[in-house]
Amino acid sequence: MRLRPSLIGLLAVLVTPPALARDERHDVAVSATRLDAAVRALGRQTQTSIGFRDRRLAALRVRAVDGDMTAVEALSHMLAGSGARARQVASGSFLIEAAPIPAPPRPTHSASPVPLPAPPVLPPLEPVEIIVTATKRDVPLSAYPGMVHVIEGDDVSTASGRRGTDALDATGASVVSTHLGPGRNKLFIRGIADSSFVGPTQSTVGQYWGNSRITYATPDPSLRLYDVGRIEILEGPQGTLYGAGSLGGVMRVVPREPRMDELSGTVWAGAEAVAHGQPGFDGGAVLNVPLVEDRLALRAVAFGSAENGYIDDVGRGLADVNDVDAYGGRLSLRYADEDGLIIDGSLVGQRIDGADSQYAERQFGELHRSSGAAQPFRNDFLLGDVVVRKSWDDLELTASLGVADQYVFERFEGAALSDPADSRVQPVLGGPQAIFTQANRGRMYTGELRLARNQPGGTGWLIAASALSNRASVERRMELGPDLGEPLTGVENSVEEATIYGEISVPLTATLHTTLGGRATVSRLSGSAVTPVLPSMVFANDPGADNSRTETELLPSAALAWQPNANWTVFARYQEGFRPGGIAVRREFVERFEGDSVHTFEGGARFRSETVELETSATYTDWRNIQADLIDGFGFPATTNIGDGRVFSLGLSGRWRPARGLELDASAYFNDSHVTRQDTALLQSADLAGNTGQPHTLNTERLPNIADVIAHVGISWWTPLSDSLDFELSAHTRYVGQSVLGIGALLGRLQGDYVDTGIEAQLREGDIRYSLALNNLLDSAGNRFALGSPFQIRQGEQITPLKPFTVRLGVELDF
Repeated sequence: MRLRPSLIGLLAVLVTPPALARDERHDVAVSATRLDAAVRALGRQTQTSIGFRDRRLAALRVRAVDGDMTAVEALSHMLAGSGARARQVASGSFLIEAAPIPAPPRPTHSASPVPLPAPPVLPPLEPVEIIVTATKRDVPLSAYPGMVHVIEGDDVSTASGRRGTDALDATGASVVSTHLGPGRNKLFIRGIADSSFVGPTQSTVGQYWGNSRITYATPDPSLRLYDVGRIEILEGPQGTLYGAGSLGGVMRVVPREPRMDELSGTVWAGAEAVAHGQPGFDGGAVLNVPLVEDRLALRAVAFGSAENGYIDDVGRGLADVNDVDAYGGRLSLRYADEDGLIIDGSLVGQRIDGADSQYAERQFGELHRSSGAAQPFRNDFLLGDVVVRKSWDDLELTASLGVADQYVFERFEGAALSDPADSRVQPVLGGPQAIFTQANRGRMYTGELRLARNQPGGTGWLIAASALSNRASVERRMELGPDLGEPLTGVENSVEEATIYGEISVPLTATLHTTLGGRATVSRLSGSAVTPVLPSMVFANDPGADNSRTETELLPSAALAWQPNANWTVFARYQEGFRPGGIAVRREFVERFEGDSVHTFEGGARFRSETVELETSATYTDWRNIQADLIDGFGFPATTNIGDGRVFSLGLSGRWRPARGLELDASAYFNDSHVTRQDTALLQSADLAGNTGQPHTLNTERLPNIADVIAHVGISWWTPLSDSLDFELSAHTRYVGQSVLGIGALLGRLQGDYVDTGIEAQLREGDIRYSLALNNLLDSAGNRFALGSPFQIRQGEQITPLKPFTVRLGVELDF
């Protein structure tokens, strides 16, 4: 059944509480947020009914209101500068609608033109405040002492959302990724990168979906960014609030919540053409259903895509081998009552199937390689969580439980090994080719209880307790034929954490406030070998490698934020982060690796006005006992501590809105990293040096995968073409400088140094939106990542090219 937009928007108006006089004053406190959320809160506080006909207004960002005022005053202040206005339609009822654009005066032929009245002189508008919720309490961006990148969900189009976290390339310069393939990559933020490979180490970036953590010792699942409310990226260590694994920062995706006031949905479909490849397709739907009026609502998302390949395999005589299919969905249920209780339950599932690896070999061409067998990969991801919130004025209690399960399968081609019964398992030079498979399984349980107080200007406090249990295993196998294979030594790690943490932000003067925090974590670690090749020797390098142990971490944090006026914020910050140790495979042996930690000092400034936003920060990080997932000279994973390092980064970003509907943005990151102390035992190992026993000298080497410079420039423009027709245009260019694949001579090969581009145009007529997206306009190959099969890294120059020039046509229908 199709509901008319006018009926949907006026539901709140028709269900009207007892009318109150328009001049009755109320104690109002509504944070800066989306219009739909703001009017619901304001309606409850002023006992008025507020609605809107045009659903597109729901996503407008409106200003915060706080104080003793009437509903009319609150609406006027809230909507100032938003492009919307409030009109009273009955006693105690208001309708939000788009503010009309004043028409220019018509020319007159009268000899004595009638002078127009002078327009009223209005005070300058303050910029709409952005509330950072990834801080686990509501902190205005102007008061946040650090760098944060907020991407509103309405800025993530369907064409971008289907790319998952790859879509972040079009939004800024602080986030980078490896490019083994979707569902098997690692994310890095602001220069904190340990290695190019996925192993038993924890990620350096904490990834969250809503309130739940989604990764630990597993790769980025590249969840499709359909129907998201916002994405928040906190740069730099976040050890106090997020604990282990947030050395470089935190990326939090907030999905759109079910709505109680409308039956609505969206369906979409798209088709793409790829230069040098085959066409692809994608589609999906969103449905929002109120189940119990003002109490219970359901929101469901389903999607699927088929991206056909563009890499040709000359060895097997096949074209376009690297197809990738993805499908999945989400189900969210929300209960809310008038006393501030909200219960959210959700289920998220996704599967990615890659038919073959996406690397090329330059000796055969930038989009060609030669291999003897397919090298497919797969990622299965499932998340279930429950979040309960209860609010009392400025206090909020949050309790959450979540479980995340991820399975990653990879297949690589390489040289056959010697007999596993030998004392050393190694490739047989000149021997037959073999297939190596690796299955990475991870399951994580998380729970948290926190109480936060949100006060004006970002002041307030929170105190919390959390628990985590994660079990991850890596199983490996060598296959010489359909019925001939041997298991290789694998490993299983488990960690259990118990944590208490807190943070408080208080004013020191009228313009200066400080934030202090601390975290205490106790981790219980254990690990063991899985199907060891040489049981009698598996712990020869480290006899205690299969033993359990306990690690305790204390993480302090401190920050200052100075706001001399409404436009400027100057901040300084100190944060720490850590990762616990574990057990890893090194060829046929199992060894222990120790925990690592970062200590980061940051200083920066932020300027925000109605038309201009500028941010800059300089960061120095001392990284001790660095964990890294490497590969040895024969292609085997080898996780170890490589030594100490330091990272210096300088970030710059800005936005300019010279006219209504037009915005230009630019950002750049400059990074300089070095390993300052090397582990001599590691570097003298022939296993990692890839030679026959000669010591390998590292000297000072840069950390992997972080380019020396990353720069981004973007533009967006919106304009109405008529009363029912809108046009939007966005474009970006991103330059990624040079980086290295890893540490040492074998992995120290250069990658990067390429330019990526994209344009998207959208035309909306009523409930229908048509889109045209162009990517990689220059059809450049570049080299996003210098690895395909780790077992063949010595045999040629492997590269991972950009996806060639792509055109996508899409259509969306709202109902």
